[in-house]
Amino acid sequence: GVGWTAMSGHTDSGTGRTLIAVGLGVAAAAFAGRHAFRLWKPVRQMIVETVRTIPSPSFSAYYKGGFEAKMSKREASHVLGVSPSASRTKIGEAHKRIMLLNHPDKGGSPFLAAKINEAKDLLDSSSKK
Repeated sequence: GVGWTAMSGHTDSGTGRTLIAVGLGVAAAAFAGRHAFRLWKPVRQMIVETVRTIPSPSFSAYYKGGFEAKMSKREASHVLGVSPSASRTKIGEAHKRIMLLNHPDKGGSPFLAAKINEAKDLLDSSSKK
């Protein structure tokens, strides 16, 4: 009669091998994921500890904190990157260099430009030629 093997539910050996390979692949991925999940916690802890041990002086070149309500001579010297007793020439050079980098016409902040000008004016008024 009509092909009895076709209706018996048998699959050819190629499909069977494919199903076994897919099953093994899923099992391997699950096992690897479980293993990676177990390892992640100590690795994460190690990363956190390493970051904590990085010496913070590598970031200490920058002044921490915002602007004071009324600019002091010390703050003005920080803004311009000169000593509080710098000459007018040094103050002018520093002001020009920083304004070229921070000018509002070149995409800089108007607030920072105002602070840079305020720092120059304050130091100029208290400096000697």
